[in-house]
Amino acid sequence: MTAIAVTSADLVLPAPDRHTPAAAVLHPPDRLDLEGSLAETTALLERYGHLVVVLPPWLPAATTRRLHTVRAILETDRIALLDIDLPPLATALLVRQLRQLSVCDFSPGVIASAARLLSHYIHAGALLGSVAKLDRVPVGLGAHARSWSPSAQFAVLANPAPHLVKLGGGGRGGGGAHAGGAGLPPGPEFATHLTFARGQLASDWVTAELAPAWQVQGVMENPLPADSPGWWATGKLVEFAAAIPDPAVLYQLVASVRREECRWCGAELIGDRCGFCSAPLTAPPPQAAADATAPYRARS
Repeated sequence: MTAIAVTSADLVLPAPDRHTPAAAVLHPPDRLDLEGSLAETTALLERYGHLVVVLPPWLPAATTRRLHTVRAILETDRIALLDIDLPPLATALLVRQLRQLSVCDFSPGVIASAARLLSHYIHAGALLGSVAKLDRVPVGLGAHARSWSPSAQFAVLANPAPHLVKLGGGGRGGGGAHAGGAGLPPGPEFATHLTFARGQLASDWVTAELAPAWQVQGVMENPLPADSPGWWATGKLVEFAAAIPDPAVLYQLVASVRREECRWCGAELIGDRCGFCSAPLTAPPPQAAADATAPYRARS
């Protein structure tokens, strides 16, 4: 079995059914010393066999270093550290999907490498009261200028592709079709559930306009992750993410991808990169490899 781990409890959304296991929450360096982290990780490996840890880019550097140090000291190839660049609420949804897959008959390598595949099927964004400091999505000068208006609201999509829409008064968009009409960010072309979390912005736009336009099959509200205001560069937001909820569909999606064996660590994988050692599926061409090492040869 494979354990899914996170570094913050607010990345663990409620299980949608009784079959979905919880995620392990690893303690940060300021709450647990290195010896304690080694014991914590060893206990998880002894219980589950393999450990897949989701590492968002907003983590403190000390937390990331600690996890890499633990893996190096244990000298194990049974820990996968996944760099996942999604907004906080979308990251929590991806973690839940990995939890759902962890009870299936997939190998640990497939589960770890499936994270990159599944992230492309999550539509993640936020309703923002300001984009003046937003650097996660391209923002034009006009949108920056309009951010100074007290009534300004913007619908921003960060994944799978960046998209920014200035909404009309009161945060109401212009309606639209399934893929997103005028005044709405483009939505998924497959069945999803929408999860949203309120910050310091009073608006029902996500439930009243976005959810119907995206034709989601369900809507659920969750508490706002602690790192969301920092990620979106404002506390005036309502974060949202639409994702595939059905474990059977997730299973079919992952199972339909050809499986390979990592040429470096031997783990099973899907896609073009190993989830455990990060080695690419195919070796780089000889000239590319020579070019990559040229700066080191020049300094030697």
